[in-house]
Order: sequence, then C-alpha cells, then structure tokens
Amino acid sequence: MKVPNLKTFLRTAVAAASLVALAFLIGCSGNDANPKAGRVRDTSVPVTVATAVSKSMPVQVTAIGTVEAYSTVMIKSQVNGQITGMHFTEGQDVKKGDLLFTIDPRPFQADLDKQNATLAKDEAQLANARAQAKRWEELKNQGVAAKEQADAIITTAQAMEATVNADRAAVEASRVQMQYTKIYAPISGRTGNVTVKEGNLVTANGGVSLVTINQISPIFATFTVPEQSLTDIKRYMAAGRLTVTAQPQGQPPVEGKLTFIDNSVDASTGTIKLKATFENTNRVLWPGQFVTSVLTLSTQRDATVIPSQAVLNGQQGTYVYIAKKDNTVESRNVVVQRTNGLETVIASGVQPGESVIADGQLRLVPGAKIEVKGAYVPPSSAPPGASTDPTTVAARDVPLANVPPAMTAPDPSSSAANTTSPSANKNARTPGKQEAER
Repeated sequence: MKVPNLKTFLRTAVAAASLVALAFLIGCSGNDANPKAGRVRDTSVPVTVATAVSKSMPVQVTAIGTVEAYSTVMIKSQVNGQITGMHFTEGQDVKKGDLLFTIDPRPFQADLDKQNATLAKDEAQLANARAQAKRWEELKNQGVAAKEQADAIITTAQAMEATVNADRAAVEASRVQMQYTKIYAPISGRTGNVTVKEGNLVTANGGVSLVTINQISPIFATFTVPEQSLTDIKRYMAAGRLTVTAQPQGQPPVEGKLTFIDNSVDASTGTIKLKATFENTNRVLWPGQFVTSVLTLSTQRDATVIPSQAVLNGQQGTYVYIAKKDNTVESRNVVVQRTNGLETVIASGVQPGESVIADGQLRLVPGAKIEVKGAYVPPSSAPPGASTDPTTVAARDVPLANVPPAMTAPDPSSSAANTTSPSANKNARTPGKQEAER
C-alpha cells in the first residue's frame, strides 16, 4: 500500500511544479513586453525643421530647352579644283573675312588670261571697224559709195562693239571664278570638323560641306511651354522685357531676354515655341546643349514659402508635418501654389513662422514625439559634396500618416526592431509548456 501512495504524491508534486513554472514564464514574458512596447511609444524621432517664411517669390515658367547657334553657315566650294591650302585649324574661332581654304588657281588664271587676250583682240578689231565705218559714212554722204555697202560696214562695226562687250563679261566671269579659289569666312564664329583636307578634289556646290561655322556669341536657347501660359507671357511681354535664365548641367545659369514667340501653337503637343537670346561672352552655352530654361514673368510679394522636400503626397493630397511646441507633430493638408526648384509657395495650410518637418518624415505619425536635430540647411548652403537632390533626403510620395502605428515600417536601429513580437513569445513558451505538461 505504500507504493501507490508514493506514486500519487509524485504525480501531485510534478503537477504543482509545472503550474508554478508556467505561471512564472507567463509573468516574465508579460514584464518583458510591456516596457519595450512603452519604450517604442516614447521613442523620439530625430528630425530637422524649417520655418515657413514670407518673402517675394518670382512667378516663373520652367522648361527644358536646346541651345541653337545664332547663325550657321556650311562652307562649300563654288568651283571645281584641288585644295592646296587650309589656313585654320579645326575648332578655331575665325572672324568674318578670314581666309579659310585655297583651291588651285592655275586653271582659272589661265582662263582669265585667255579671256583678256580675246578681249584685246576684239577691241583692236573694233577700233578698225569704227574707222572703216567712219570713212564709209563720209563717202556715202558725198554720194561716192553705194549706200548698201556703207551700211554693211557700219553694221560690222556695231557687231564688233557687241563682241567686245561680251568679251568684257567673259573676263569678269573668269575673274569671279578666280576669286572663288580663295574661300573666306562669311561670318565670325567657331569652326567645326573639317571634312575635306588639303590635297583633296572638290566640286562646285558639292553635297558635303568643307566645314561648318557656328556663331555662338550671341546665341539662342529654344524651349516650349504649355499653351495655357501663352496669355500671361504675351501680357507681361507687352509690359516690358522678360528675363530668361538658361542653366546647363553643372554650370552656372546665364541670363538673357525673351526675343521670339512662335506664330502658332503646335496642335500635336499643345505647346508654343519660345526663343531667348544670350550674349554668351563667357561661352557657357554651346549649340545643341540641353539647358533648364526659366522664364520669369513677375514677382509675387508676401508669399508663404517652405522647402520643397517638406511637402509630401498622400491619398488625400499634399500635406506637411507641423512641429508643435510640445515636441510632437501634426499632419496638415496644404494647397501648393507652385514650386520653384527647392522652394514651394503654399497657398493655404501653413502660416509664416510655423515650423515644418524638412527631414525625417518617413517615420512620423500624427502626435509622434520628435527630437529636433537642427535647422534645415538648403543644398546651396550645404558643405561641398553634399547631396542636392531632395528625393535623397525625405520620401516624396508616402501615404498620409493617419494609419495605425502598427502599419509603419520599424527602424532597425530602434529598440522596437529588437523587440520580440507576442506571437514569437507565445511560440517560444510552447516547448516549455509542453515540457511542464509532460
């Protein structure tokens, strides 16, 4: 009878120990989860802030344009012959009237000499014909010579005059052909690639040009804008000169003036072509180059301006995060009037003097705690080598932060990323519970 009592006692002891162990594990897991969850809610998000300011902002139209030479001339030969001299180098700046090419002049000189000789011969014959005509005219008047014979001699003299005139024209034509053996620059500009070098044969008005000269001072920049802007452009242009800036990639902007509005709108694209003229004395602009063209129409006074990267896009439209005095944030919808590069003009939603979050918005939710790391520094004022792309600083297109915190992405560096989820704790307790039950 003692053995059964001992077995019953052991079963009771094991069951009691299992219950105690299970209660201990549940209590430990609950104590570990709650403090960490509390720390997640109390974690402050590091951000940078910018103050909305009221200032004058230009009303601008921005487009991608193409630089065009002010004048382009393709140099071609006007006579057949061999190139015997090239008096410039590729890419050289030339002035109007500079000698570019020389074509072998000997055949043209020989032809000119021939025409001069023919002219001299016919001029001598003309002098004799005039003398004959004068004598026969006198004899006819005296009644000694027959009228028909006298008229024939006078007609011959007149024909010789016409022949001499033709000879003089032939000499002039040969002289022009001789001049064509020297090719001069018709404009001042920069030479391009030379397609026919010294020693090659060229033909008159051949299909291939010898070289192309582009006049790049001054220079044009052509760009297109939506037809909706045409009315404003014409109105402001009638009031005075409109300024255009053209900026190649990696180069400083160049200022010019709007000089041309096309006479029709492109029906296929709904755009109108504009052209601006730049002095280009420092040769920043180059033909064929793509530039960012900014047409300034007027200036808006007392505009509310914030950094462009502070404006986010969500399902309910554009919004910003406002930094409050208690170090929390508020999500506020805004109406964007326009964007000028790194600055955005706000029509409504933000007042001058309010602080907006410029960096760190991705981890924010309404009411979240923030830790201000510093003031926003525009890329133009950033240290050398700093990124100037707003998309690398803050997310531009993220959902409105009115979703539950559980839907936000965790930060690997925060304690929340290292917190074990309740489901994981439950799975971790399962083997112990099974062992206790066992």
